[in-house]
Amino acid sequence: MLQVKNISASYQQRPVLEGISFQVEDGEFLGIIGPNGAGKTTLLKIMTGVKSPLTGEVMLDGKKMSSLCRKEIAMIMAVVPQSSFIPPLFTVEDVVLMGRYPHQKSRFVTTEEDIKAVEEAMQKTNTSNFRQRPVNELSGGERQEVIIARALAQEPKILLLDEPTASLDIKHQMRILGLVRTLVKENGITAIMVIHDLNLAARFCDRLILLHNQKIYAQGVIKEVLTSQNLKEAYEVETMVEYNDFIGALQVVVK
Repeated sequence: MLQVKNISASYQQRPVLEGISFQVEDGEFLGIIGPNGAGKTTLLKIMTGVKSPLTGEVMLDGKKMSSLCRKEIAMIMAVVPQSSFIPPLFTVEDVVLMGRYPHQKSRFVTTEEDIKAVEEAMQKTNTSNFRQRPVNELSGGERQEVIIARALAQEPKILLLDEPTASLDIKHQMRILGLVRTLVKENGITAIMVIHDLNLAARFCDRLILLHNQKIYAQGVIKEVLTSQNLKEAYEVETMVEYNDFIGALQVVVK
């Protein structure tokens, strides 16, 4: 569904990424982790077409991203940013309808297909019950659910999330990532998430990529990436990584 081929990038002649290659399969939930400065944000910008790489290519659904226009990219991939400015007087339904822009021939015409897609997106994200509320009246967790609903209204094949649980309480962290996990497993969406919280990554993702020193230091299933040795090298901390029966996932404890 998505391929990153030999990507290298820099900022002001300072190397940030070097020789990054991986692919994401249909219906997979991939997490990208790594310490601050490892290049996660840069990689995210390249995967969304915001930044051009020095070398390499990103393939979306078998097509070169560089050959696609913004609307064509938006029909394949939807992005859930860490923060998103929304005019305060817009209602939840207004915001979700914005996700239909790749499919609309005119911004002033709303079709039955648009209405159906918006309704389904709000149902999946449990935002229907406050559809007429202005977005400035929502909590942080509710706003994030609305942003995901807007992304789903695009009817994408790939959902790319940038720190989707940042600044959210525990309840909404679980709701947001549980929702993404359900979309992957039940709706066949491919999800790629940049995240700092290793325990949430271990609990919800199928596979991880660990960035360190401009390269992919480790990648694979959770137990192959989240090892004490890998984390010591990348984060320079001592950790204990054990399976937690209560949550049914690996758990990282920092010394």
